[in-house]
Amino acid sequence: MSPVPFSQLHTPGGYQNGEVASALQKEIRRGKEKEALFWATELELGGNGKYLWKRLLIIASEDIGIADTSVAVAVRALYENWQEMTAKVRYEQHAGFHRVFVAHAVCLLARAPKSRMLDHALMVMYSGERPRPPIPDYALDRHTSAGRNLGRGLKHFFDVGAQLENVSPIPDPYEIEAKVRQTSYEQEQARQKGRQSSLEDEVE
Repeated sequence: MSPVPFSQLHTPGGYQNGEVASALQKEIRRGKEKEALFWATELELGGNGKYLWKRLLIIASEDIGIADTSVAVAVRALYENWQEMTAKVRYEQHAGFHRVFVAHAVCLLARAPKSRMLDHALMVMYSGERPRPPIPDYALDRHTSAGRNLGRGLKHFFDVGAQLENVSPIPDPYEIEAKVRQTSYEQEQARQKGRQSSLEDEVE
């Protein structure tokens, strides 16, 4: 007799695990905090805490994502707190205090701004036939064989390869000195290579 799939097993309230997990995510997407808390605790009470956290971690990226990047970090930290405290439950009088991390994560997710952009991006990149764009010319710098064959050195790298968009307003007091030092290093390397070639010519 085949074992019953996890999704078809039932929670203490008589619901199927798979349907509870789906309800949890849908309520979080709609910002329905109290309802989401009910479904989350229904899973946890059924001994499915680890599965619950797997779903919450996915939701943090799938339904919030870059709308608030701190949420995924916070949910991960809460999960680690839950793991640590769950291991101590048997030694503590207050055996349910670890569940506060579940409530914290669910409320945070329900109240967070939402974006499905990351999931949509995966659909575009992984579904159907993948496009084959050419390698952009600015990627062919001194760090690639093609760039070196084109004679592209540090000047090309600083002017083209290291070009940034969405530049942070944080000042960079090291930029000029770094360019000077790297350029001097490259020039010294070229001189040493030239001297080595001259010595080899003399030997021949």
